[in-house]
Amino acid sequence: MPAAKTVGGARLAVDIGGTFTDVVLEARGRRWTGKVLTTPRAPEEAVVTAVTEILASAGLQPSALGLFILGTTLATNALIERKGAKTALLTTEGFRDLVEIGWEHRFAQYDIFLDKPAQLVPRHLRLPVPERTDAKGRVLLPLDERAVRALVPVLRHEGVQSVAVAFLQSFVNPAHEQRVRDILKREMPELWVTLSSDVCPEIREYERISTTCANAYVQPVMAGYLNRLALRLKSMDILCPVFLMTSGGALCTLEMGAAEPVRLVESGPAGGAILARTVAESIGAPRALSFDMGGTTAKICFIDDYTPEVSRSFEFGRMYRFMKGSGLPIRIPVIEMVEIGAGGGSIARVDDLERIQVGPDSAGSEPGPACYARGGEHATVTDADCAMGLLDPARFAGGRVVLETARAEAAVKRDVAKPLALDTALGALAIGEIVTENMANAARVHAMELGKTVEDYTVIAFGGAAPLHAARLADKLGVSRVVVPVGASVGSALGFLTAPVAFQAVRSWYQRIHTLDTAAANRLIDAMTKQATAVVKEAAPAAVLTAHRVAYMRYAGQGHEIAVTLPAGRLVAKDLPRLERLFDGAYRALYGRTVPNMQVEIMSWSVTVSTKVKRAAKAAALPKKPAKPGGRRRVFEPTLAKWRDIPVYERASLARGARFPGPALIVEDQTTVVVTADFDASIDGLGYIVLDRRRAGRK
Repeated sequence: MPAAKTVGGARLAVDIGGTFTDVVLEARGRRWTGKVLTTPRAPEEAVVTAVTEILASAGLQPSALGLFILGTTLATNALIERKGAKTALLTTEGFRDLVEIGWEHRFAQYDIFLDKPAQLVPRHLRLPVPERTDAKGRVLLPLDERAVRALVPVLRHEGVQSVAVAFLQSFVNPAHEQRVRDILKREMPELWVTLSSDVCPEIREYERISTTCANAYVQPVMAGYLNRLALRLKSMDILCPVFLMTSGGALCTLEMGAAEPVRLVESGPAGGAILARTVAESIGAPRALSFDMGGTTAKICFIDDYTPEVSRSFEFGRMYRFMKGSGLPIRIPVIEMVEIGAGGGSIARVDDLERIQVGPDSAGSEPGPACYARGGEHATVTDADCAMGLLDPARFAGGRVVLETARAEAAVKRDVAKPLALDTALGALAIGEIVTENMANAARVHAMELGKTVEDYTVIAFGGAAPLHAARLADKLGVSRVVVPVGASVGSALGFLTAPVAFQAVRSWYQRIHTLDTAAANRLIDAMTKQATAVVKEAAPAAVLTAHRVAYMRYAGQGHEIAVTLPAGRLVAKDLPRLERLFDGAYRALYGRTVPNMQVEIMSWSVTVSTKVKRAAKAAALPKKPAKPGGRRRVFEPTLAKWRDIPVYERASLARGARFPGPALIVEDQTTVVVTADFDASIDGLGYIVLDRRRAGRK
């Protein structure tokens, strides 16, 4: 290996997934990518291994790094698998069952065996505290500090590690919560304490309490992991700023991630959506469908006008797939996407009704699919792809995992083909078709929820497994174009490098527009802007910042609000009619109508301060020219459902402008693109692989 060099300004991103940990390094105008198997019991070990190997490949010393960005699924996994800290909830006396009552509706109205999601905090650890404030923050019943101190022996006896404190109306007046934190920290300094007025200062008690409990539940796990990682990086002489990707597609500091880890729950998938936005902009596709499929899950996100769908809340741990209300809510800024257990490691089986089921359980990295030869025995999606000849056993994950085709075929035959009296190839195809249909169904449902027509979108596929299944997904959705960007196998990590540093401050403050106190509104907006700016300036002191101000409005008496961007500058009385017009326009865009003669009210306000987003480079139009394959391979072609000898192209050797028909394979070290018989492939001006559906009659 050549002697290592020290070069300033290198940028590195790491995405910890359920199966693989991906890493991207950019330095000296070049890019290096890599994958290592995730180490679930100590995720920092895989990070250290990945960073060490990629720096060695680039011939760089750790001190050459100028930026380090991390995305992690650790918070998500802790919530879904219920592997967080033992947590207690302190809440207003008489309201400890709010988390069980929820929204008071049945999400599956006719299911007499309906199961509700298990709460993070069991009832015996939901501890009532006498106190009460009204909706304007006035104290009706002073905090009973003696009662708070009396709970300390209970917390010690139960072995509680973390406490969520969520009182009614604390989003208006946080004084009681802050006093409880002071008492608990004095009595039990080792205790982790989360206040609802810090992590979710908004109206609606159920969502606020649920979010606070989630933060408290994962905080000891996440803070411990982040602290260990920081020490390991320091010991490696990595002294550059370290940022974390948040669920909303922005970056935050390690300190903020440890304090409010609930903001990291959709960390990795958000990076993928940011990459898809950049790709969509570069190819001029204002309507794009981000398709991210890795080893454990698949994520789908709609991107309109080069902006991913965003939301103020999402649910985790849904008991019923795709069904709203069947999970526990978290109220944070989040990129809106649907995530299902459909990845390369998803396990396939035949149920008692002789139906093939794939996922949501996954073989992960330990033991992994059967073809990994690491102890896994069950057939998975990767085993099916391997048995169909779609994967090069020697090049899988850059050669880090050598696949054993015989093990894959045996697992598929035993678990799926034999029970259904099929040959092995058809059994493997059935697994692939089921998992692809699961993803297509998720996209259809998500599109209907958002009022979109999925056929109008371009699929942007990335993640280790997405390029294998993207063409068949497009077939099922009626989509005509698929784009696979450069570095697709590490797409989320690539997205991290283009994300802005940002922070969103939110406050609930109820006002009718026609009587809005503009002076008070300006003071509130100024305070939120100051808070968000301070957070961003800490991470990016020299950056040029932008501020986006939003009011969440509704017609008086409605149950939910819509986001309306506030006009620039300070609010004055003459702006009030304009605010109503802005609301009417936003409401009509969503629902096709307005409600005349109804007053409009504002429930919450937000200010997002962000560094500027770098615009994407545009792909130049190129003349098409034929490409020569590097070889041929016998595969079971998914569209034709038969064995065929098809051409295999090396992605690195394909010139920009190259074009060739399917069926074909495009191979690289970390993924494979399957060009099915219905598509033609080409390489655009940025090196992206573009699959276009072949028109009728065209060969």
